[in-house]
Amino acid sequence: MKRKGLLTTLLWGCVVICSLAQVTLSGKVVNVKNGKPIEGVNVRLEQTTIGCATNSKGEFILKNVPDESYTLRASCLNYIPVEKKIHGTQLNMLIEMENSGINLDQVVITGTGTHRRIQDSPVPVEIINGNDLKRAGITNFKDALNMLNPSFSFSTTAMASYMTLNGLGNKHILVLINGQKLAGDVSGNVDLSRINLSNVKRIEILKGAASSLYGSEAMGGVINIITDQPKNLINVTSETRFAEENQLDQTINLDINAGKFGSFTTYNRRQSDGWQLNNQAITYDSKGNEKLTETNKKASDKFYSNILTQHFTYSATKALSFYARGSMYNKENDRPVSEYDYNLAYNDYSLALGSKFLLGNASYISLDLYNDNFEGTKEYIKDVKDKKGNITIKNGTSALSKRQHYYNANLKSVFMAGDFNKITIGSEYVTDKLKNPEALAGDKQAYTMALYTQDEIKFLQNFQAIVGLRYIYHETFKNRFTPKLSLMYSPGAFNFRATYSSGFRAPSLEELYYNKEKNGTLSAGNINLKPEKSNYYAINGEFMSRLFSISATAYINNLDNLITSKQVALTETDIANSITKRMEYRNVDKARVKGVDISINSYLGYGVSLGGSYSYADAKDTNTDSRLPRSIKHSGSINSNWNKVWGFYTLNVNLAGRLQSERFETGTYGNAPGYQLWNLSTRHTFNNLANFILEPGIGIENIFNYRDDRPYNSNYATLSPGRTYYVSLLLKFRK
Repeated sequence: MKRKGLLTTLLWGCVVICSLAQVTLSGKVVNVKNGKPIEGVNVRLEQTTIGCATNSKGEFILKNVPDESYTLRASCLNYIPVEKKIHGTQLNMLIEMENSGINLDQVVITGTGTHRRIQDSPVPVEIINGNDLKRAGITNFKDALNMLNPSFSFSTTAMASYMTLNGLGNKHILVLINGQKLAGDVSGNVDLSRINLSNVKRIEILKGAASSLYGSEAMGGVINIITDQPKNLINVTSETRFAEENQLDQTINLDINAGKFGSFTTYNRRQSDGWQLNNQAITYDSKGNEKLTETNKKASDKFYSNILTQHFTYSATKALSFYARGSMYNKENDRPVSEYDYNLAYNDYSLALGSKFLLGNASYISLDLYNDNFEGTKEYIKDVKDKKGNITIKNGTSALSKRQHYYNANLKSVFMAGDFNKITIGSEYVTDKLKNPEALAGDKQAYTMALYTQDEIKFLQNFQAIVGLRYIYHETFKNRFTPKLSLMYSPGAFNFRATYSSGFRAPSLEELYYNKEKNGTLSAGNINLKPEKSNYYAINGEFMSRLFSISATAYINNLDNLITSKQVALTETDIANSITKRMEYRNVDKARVKGVDISINSYLGYGVSLGGSYSYADAKDTNTDSRLPRSIKHSGSINSNWNKVWGFYTLNVNLAGRLQSERFETGTYGNAPGYQLWNLSTRHTFNNLANFILEPGIGIENIFNYRDDRPYNSNYATLSPGRTYYVSLLLKFRK
């Protein structure tokens, strides 16, 4: 009996020892052609949370790895990924990687909500990666889209940037950071200045309706900004960019990976003195006649802004991970006292918490909780007096204009059902809250609940399909379903895709409850509004190789129940209150957008790459057969790059151009003229300082000095001050 008990104890001891057995993996990653080490390669074990990055010598080490069989994957931008089956301790592995002229192995998530190689996604997704931004010398989000993707355009005012994507405006474009909505707006426009590009890994762009995955607002497209999380033990970066008009952009990053714990901190400061394009403004006399008057107003106001983000990660086991992320933002402009009573200030803070559990076989469960809080205030810079000369608002007063709160909880599961089906099932709960003392009586809020599912199917040879459906329950308009179907056939290096998707946009709280009177005109909301809806159809053809790729997409997007402020009959209450005009939100408009997008990229050898894109968009109001406001028919972008390495010195020269036809506009000031802008950027990298990298840069924006210098209040084509020189300096320490 004792012998049997001893044997049992020994057997259990062996089981425990085996379960706790751990191994070490180490090696070096080099360029297969010249044997030189490759820094910054992401080395990870598939289907686990375990990974790291190579150092300046191309070396990596993974310690305390549970003793099991794995697939080790090494990936790096501009190189072909390498996979290797491993088991047990393996030291001093040599991994050789081959340059890729065009990166076909970039991973995207926005098209399907799951990770896929870009060439393997049935839903076409476009990418602007971090290297594209650095090579072009771009540090702000608006310039990134404007210069590198012609489907986007911006109506430029001193107040905010109105973004359009293939003819559809801000309220139909969903902007995400790591899959979470950038909530809060300025004059109805998403505040894009809250986006810091210094730690962006890539920007994924999904065009067309995508409400089956992303819910409201995704009628025109989705922009998903994926931030980088370096795998080095320590990563410290300082990047400074200074341009004329005292334009300063300063960023500091501090990233630490200590075993299972990761911390990623970023601070960004931007400021500018602003500039005038013309010292005269278009105004009107009492009879409505146009005249020019002297003005101190600037096309681009003086301002400063600060962004602080903190991201923590914790890998509890090889399958279970947690994260916490927060951000703080503030911005204030400085306008001339002679022209304005107040400056505009904006503040935002956000918090995200989440967890992910890997189930193996590309399956997982995730939970994400997110809260975003945005507010705008008027900071008075002089006393405001009534007609009798009495002070009504004192200099120094801070008055709340609008406060917005956004809450989101998302529970999602992805799992394999056999060898040919990947199933996504999820639920989402969203609450929007709004406080607007100038236009709302008390706080307003609305909630949305949603269930969604998706099946990614592989069938026959070279065929794939995506079938998705979302059910939404909204507090005001109740129930709605949004389906989606995508097909892809992939013979050899070709991809052929077809997509149908349904989109919707819930009425905003302002459209539901707005109530403001000014100069006898009452602007009112409407609680009986229905959601806007759309039906999107697209076909895509693509050829992709390591040296050349071409993609063409034709699409049509039919939109119905568009919400617009329309003049309606006065009520008895309006007449009693001396209201002379009543504007009310109604579901009255219909629109149709059809067009073609073409993109070409090539690697010519000797470090030279050349690419270009063209976008044609015919956006019309089908009620009036007139063009949609702010739409552009023709636009294009050209990008060429040369990269050359001499020992420890690397030179990169980039030329980028943006060309577009006139921007249509209704109202007083007419269309904005067509234009073209060309930028030249050079970066000089010195990496012979052990773990340090020194990278100065110099460039010219708007080489040919295009300047729309018409009077203030004109519909400007661009706010560029003309030819602008800039210098930059990147300092980086990695270990």
